[in-house]
Amino acid sequence: MTSARRLPELRLAVQYPGGSRDAPSRPQVRRWVRASCARPAEIAVRFVGGAEGQALNRDYRGKDYATNVLSFPYESGARICGDLVLCREVVEREAREQGKTAEAHYAHMVVHGMLHLQGHDHETGSADARRMEALERKILSALGYADPYI
Repeated sequence: MTSARRLPELRLAVQYPGGSRDAPSRPQVRRWVRASCARPAEIAVRFVGGAEGQALNRDYRGKDYATNVLSFPYESGARICGDLVLCREVVEREAREQGKTAEAHYAHMVVHGMLHLQGHDHETGSADARRMEALERKILSALGYADPYI
């Protein structure tokens, strides 16, 4: 008898302030978060507009512009707790500029943010960036998406 692999507990809240109709669906976000995390997790994913994205980036990182994804880790141990904030305008503009579908780029940004919540960092050195990018490629490939760095 084959036993199914038990997935770790995931508590996920997905927030769409302002009626973000074009943002990914809750099932899509759940799939991307789950693929990025092998431990129990409590995650909130919020899709925001440019003004909120810029205010959060300015207030928490000292950078006065909207960015694609912000990660706010609260706990990283046996359980991963944190928030991801994705700026719709930036993610969708980058997708167009890079010739990707918005879905593929949203998937990449969720995976990227989830890795940050688990302690990965691409800004601490080129070896760290290569490790993080390799993980992103592996996860996105398993989800059926092309290499985001091509």
